[in-house]
Amino acid sequence: MPKVGMPDIRKPQLVKATMAVIDRVGLHAASIALISKEAGVSTGIINHYFGGKHGLLEETMREILRQLSNTITTQLKALPVDAHQQRINAIINGNFEGYQAENQVAKTWLAFWSYSMHDEKLKRLQRVNEKRLLSHLKIELKSMLSPEQAELVAHGIASLIDGIWLRGTLNPEGIDANKAHAIINDYLDKQLTFYASNITSRNS
Repeated sequence: MPKVGMPDIRKPQLVKATMAVIDRVGLHAASIALISKEAGVSTGIINHYFGGKHGLLEETMREILRQLSNTITTQLKALPVDAHQQRINAIINGNFEGYQAENQVAKTWLAFWSYSMHDEKLKRLQRVNEKRLLSHLKIELKSMLSPEQAELVAHGIASLIDGIWLRGTLNPEGIDANKAHAIINDYLDKQLTFYASNITSRNS
């Protein structure tokens, strides 16, 4: 975490510079020297406020997660609490559109995703993000399905989000948000129909 007292203007400046350097040379080659040059600051500022490269990388990851959380929360607040499928689509939107779909952000996400397997702090951030996504989905799904079914479908949607996002990030054409919506909603509709038909058959 950045030390208290760092000018607010510096944090987004350094986060943006970090993503630009990762985009250009990759995570492992993204040195403090390159990032400080990109941001137009001295290496001493990064070392003082972030304790070096790792602290800056962690703050960059936190900022990406904050943006994702804020986007989804804002969209959910704008929807009626009983518009469950619309709210699920808002959760999907937050992962595929706007800030998260920007090229530098997507490449940084991908770099952190692989790096987090070997770094406890980044792994913890990734787990927090995963739990938040599943929690958002289960809240909406539990109004339409049993708790056990909601759990299973939430994991299915989360897996589709991750898989489609990964394929889109590796694709030179980028992420196709419309195709992501179509695939995930097709899965959701089939799951809702399947569980509804099972209930009908048991009651008949």
